[in-house]
Amino acid sequence: MPELPEVETIVRSLRADANIIGKTIINSQVLWQRSLAVPLPDVFQQQIKGQKILAVDRRGKFIVIHLTRQYLLIHLRMSGDIFVETGDASRNNKHDRVILEFSDGSRLAFNDTRKFGRVWLVDDPESVFGKLGLEPLEESLTEQCFFEMLGRSKRQIKPLLLDQTFLSGLGNIYTDESLFIAGIHPSTPAYLIPIDKAADLLKAIRAVLLEGIKRNGASIDWVYRGGDFQNHFKVYQRGGEPCYTCGTTIERTTLGQRSTHFCPRCQPRIA
Repeated sequence: MPELPEVETIVRSLRADANIIGKTIINSQVLWQRSLAVPLPDVFQQQIKGQKILAVDRRGKFIVIHLTRQYLLIHLRMSGDIFVETGDASRNNKHDRVILEFSDGSRLAFNDTRKFGRVWLVDDPESVFGKLGLEPLEESLTEQCFFEMLGRSKRQIKPLLLDQTFLSGLGNIYTDESLFIAGIHPSTPAYLIPIDKAADLLKAIRAVLLEGIKRNGASIDWVYRGGDFQNHFKVYQRGGEPCYTCGTTIERTTLGQRSTHFCPRCQPRIA
């Protein structure tokens, strides 16, 4: 599943490379009705027609497209992707689920092989992601604030960081990498993490996310393309291989039903 850096990369591409800002939607196609969370397909097609794209942002793992009167929200989930093209498409478009046609002849296609992705057309985006946690790169998330957030939870730190109501945007890749850099075992109860290690963890999260954005994300999923952060993993998907820091074998376990990678020496358990 694309995480914050991958979604941010797509958002930046929509702003710059595809340059959809200012385009007017003259028609839409809903090819898989369940891709639409709200509204119903006929209402969607009626409401979105004639609206202009004013801006493109990101909130957590959501793509947020600001329209003249409403907001178009897209969550890629497991296999979603966005294509903007002109003329006849040369790619395999049999998995296109929702298409927006623009007045200049180009179009935006939400392509989703596994059909888990969702699209919302809403008046208020908070109606969809009002429960999302703080953005990890927000300045308002101070070290003290983060430490206090951890102190309120007895959950293991890995599942907690994956909880989008705690922090928004983190997934398996960047959580494993952040915990390794901070030297924190993924099964550590959050409330046991001392203030200095909490500060280390917040710094690690931000450093890993920014590095991921710099490298256009990680291209490990068969549907995501373009990034090279996968060439810089320290622990993720390196189970059975030696740790780059100490040489200890990287271990793989399951926490919260999610695959988890860590170095047992660099990330000791807190008693």
